[in-house]
Amino acid sequence: MDLKLAISRAGHDKDSLYVIIKEETDVVYLVDGKLKPIEKPKKKNRKHIQIINNLPKEITEVFTHQSFRNEEVKRALKLYQNMKMPAGRKEMP
Repeated sequence: MDLKLAISRAGHDKDSLYVIIKEETDVVYLVDGKLKPIEKPKKKNRKHIQIINNLPKEITEVFTHQSFRNEEVKRALKLYQNMKMPAGRKEMP
């Protein structure tokens, strides 16, 4: 399965980071492993997200199995956030 990350660009979850687990014509299903686990993904209109292309190899290697687990989703999102933080800054609460 091709791993894709997305950032919400509209709604109450604006600027939240998600993993896309399923795609349809106009909607995507998003998970974050915490509030939106794999068992209950968030359905979101495709035009309200920004897909992140060109993911680093470290993030794509997190998902070694065909089936995703919430722990792997959380780990991939955390790795991506840590890579994007400028040096010397701490993660926001």
